[in-house]
Amino acid sequence: MRTNQGSRGAVAARGRERVLVRADVRGARLGSLAVLLCALAWLTVLAAREHLGYERAAPGRFGWSVALLAAAALIARGIFLGRPVTTGHAAIAAAAVGAGLCAHFLSFGGLGNFLIAASGLALMSPTTAKPQPELLDRVWPLVDATHGDALAPFAMHSGKSYHFNADGSAAIAFRTRLGFAVVSGDPIGDAARFEGLVADFVRMCRGRGWQIIVLAGGERHVALWRDDVVGQKMITVPIGRDVVVDVRHFTLRGRRFRNLRQAVQRTRNSGITTQIVDEQGLDPTLTAELTEVLYAAHRAARTERGFCMNLDGALRGRYPGVQLAIARDRRGRAVAFHRYATADAGLEVSLDAPFRRPDAPNGVDERLSVEMITAAKSQGALRLSLAFAAFPEIFDAAQPTPLQRVAYRLIHLLDPFIRLESLYRYLRKFHALAERRYVVVCAHHIPAALLVLLSLEFMPRPRRRRLVR
Repeated sequence: MRTNQGSRGAVAARGRERVLVRADVRGARLGSLAVLLCALAWLTVLAAREHLGYERAAPGRFGWSVALLAAAALIARGIFLGRPVTTGHAAIAAAAVGAGLCAHFLSFGGLGNFLIAASGLALMSPTTAKPQPELLDRVWPLVDATHGDALAPFAMHSGKSYHFNADGSAAIAFRTRLGFAVVSGDPIGDAARFEGLVADFVRMCRGRGWQIIVLAGGERHVALWRDDVVGQKMITVPIGRDVVVDVRHFTLRGRRFRNLRQAVQRTRNSGITTQIVDEQGLDPTLTAELTEVLYAAHRAARTERGFCMNLDGALRGRYPGVQLAIARDRRGRAVAFHRYATADAGLEVSLDAPFRRPDAPNGVDERLSVEMITAAKSQGALRLSLAFAAFPEIFDAAQPTPLQRVAYRLIHLLDPFIRLESLYRYLRKFHALAERRYVVVCAHHIPAALLVLLSLEFMPRPRRRRLVR
């Protein structure tokens, strides 16, 4: 298989560990199957002889055999998943075996059996891909060349890894967790190269033993992840729609925009003023002022969440093309700000995250959105993405089906992290539902995939650098 610079960068996961055994070869799989069958046959013979009374096993012998069978089964599973054996995994497995033997020697048979079985799991643990924030200089030009994708700017998130095609004209942003490679949205860069890029990415994942999940794939490119390309039966599950405003034709006039118009007018009546600034141009005074807003916001300022539809590092000025829409009250105090990222040479603008003080007046979010739409139009942008409307059919159903009612209740379990229904009610004021987005996953992996996706999106992470206070 041809290896390119991008591929080597994307699999820095294994760069510092020597691979002892590659599992994506036929011989390894046949060998693992033979070992598993031998262990199973030995356990069967042992159980049969003891049951028939031909020979009673020595104390602990049966448990020891079960532990060996469990280790063999875990090793066989890892090999069939294509997971390589690295020096680190081998060292941990050897330590587990040594500890298990010591436990048996000290008459802790149960603990010893557990450690022996766990050695198989340690040996075939999935590798991970390390985040590659140092590749921002390669990723940003691809984001800036990506057409019509509201999520393209979020490929720059510093926690993501990347897989590039041979000439670096297209890339896939992803993260690995629990043996899954989770692709963030659609590929970025030259769309004509996406098909070959996806095929190469699938081959790379197969060699690492990673199962593929695509989170928030768009309508235009979801077909890239066909069954014949991935090599598994994949299912496509709709999860919601982008909310994208055509800034050239946006207006507050008309009955349908009455609620939005009234919200904006309330902020004007209360003396709210706004300004648009470049995040990389923030001076220390303004940074400190906005940091106070961030700390006062309802979400925890010392942690960050999210994977697919947001950037990290608010107010650090790390990412190019990021703008802030700031709202101030009558006294000139900053009460809220929205963070926006750009793609497609500035033609595409996407809301990253809103931050507001608890005492900010009602309507300030609507006001900032409208002001940013106006500013984007003056800057020559074509589209502004406000957010992602998850499961709109469930929230809009006049007569929900039993399945929709169950889904509605499950969605509200996420309220401590994100109030999806409240967000949708806000987004609906703009009447700008756009293309659908999907999760693409193998049907056999749905339970594990759900755990992985929830952990990626909602598990808090400490901020990489302390904000100014």
